[in-house]
Amino acid sequence: MDTHFSSGRHFIISQGRLLERRLFATCFEGAPGAGVVDALRGYHNDDGGFGHGLEPDKRCPVSLPIDVEVALHAMATAGTSDEQLVAGACEYLAKVAAEADRGGAVPPAFPVIEGYPRAAHWTDWTYEPGLNPTAGLVGVLRRLGAEHAWIDEATAWCWSQIEDAELPDEAHALSEVLVFLEHVPERPRAEAAARRVRDRLATAPLFQLDPAAEGYGLSPLSYASAADSPWRVLFDEQIISAHLDRLERQQEPDGGWPISWDPPSDASRLEWRGIVTLSALRTLSSYGRLGRPATPGR
Repeated sequence: MDTHFSSGRHFIISQGRLLERRLFATCFEGAPGAGVVDALRGYHNDDGGFGHGLEPDKRCPVSLPIDVEVALHAMATAGTSDEQLVAGACEYLAKVAAEADRGGAVPPAFPVIEGYPRAAHWTDWTYEPGLNPTAGLVGVLRRLGAEHAWIDEATAWCWSQIEDAELPDEAHALSEVLVFLEHVPERPRAEAAARRVRDRLATAPLFQLDPAAEGYGLSPLSYASAADSPWRVLFDEQIISAHLDRLERQQEPDGGWPISWDPPSDASRLEWRGIVTLSALRTLSSYGRLGRPATPGR
């Protein structure tokens, strides 16, 4: 067994939270995706949303759109979908959007997070509805095959922002846009918009095209995390290869990958390291760097 893979596996099993252990078992060991859904139920709330620090940068139990997005992506990664949980999430998002009254857009979070430990960057910018996370939510729901009136409303709003307004100049929001563009059915329209996103990335804060860049940022692998990603074509293959080299080098002696920002607690840091370790193993495997292909989702 590849030593990068085996030590990463050991880190997730010994240090990762239940969700990442279930995801690892599904992606690499043939376990059914139902185990991932079972783990997600612990973060589910009666309003149909998800909370309880599912995204570990805030320890808030209340449902937040960002936590809904994380839950949906976990299902997509596991190659499964729970109809009841997805329908409830759509109802929750529809209610949030109606209260925001911004054409279907939702914010990542709400001021309720201020009553709980949170990372310093989780401030009032997260209370503003926008493409982050609306576009990403629509994209992953379409990937899961969900149907709901809110998805249609939010899709129309996202297209209006992507085509009729200036694209956001921020790496995370552009990542959300590419999730949306990957899964909408209008392919020529989406591919034309993706080229505009690529051009916008060139000057976006926190985008790190240079594999030698220091500090926190999103690399091309954040947008093309799998070898068969449609957005791999947005980047030069030599750049992709150099970032894969860097990702391999970043593995730490305990088998896990590091994070480059300050989470709100030691527990959050360990949870994040499990998340990024699983992501690194899936990306390196997909690009043939580990020889251990992931089975369900990309």
